[in-house]
Amino acid sequence: MFERRLEMGEYKPAPVNTDHITLTAEMEELVEMLAKNAHDVWASQRLKDSWTYGPHRDDGKRIHPCLVAYEDLPESEKTYDRVISEQLIKTLLAKGYRIVR
Repeated sequence: MFERRLEMGEYKPAPVNTDHITLTAEMEELVEMLAKNAHDVWASQRLKDSWTYGPHRDDGKRIHPCLVAYEDLPESEKTYDRVISEQLIKTLLAKGYRIVR
């Protein structure tokens, strides 16, 4: 059903506009910490679901090449995690929340 919605053009992502939000250096460090944590949460769930490491992704065999430490991920995968983490922080700030250490 989801694939059908995409084919019909019904789904149009509408993320919160965060173009006006600038992160401090401290927030950038938070982005990296959250990106690593997001990867660890993802990997933990995959392992619980009986996935294992393999050089190529195979959903049928539950094998994934990203079941490695965050530091060992290809930069392209780290970037994906960073974008999600950065947008999470920017969305909170855009909606008026404050992040206090």
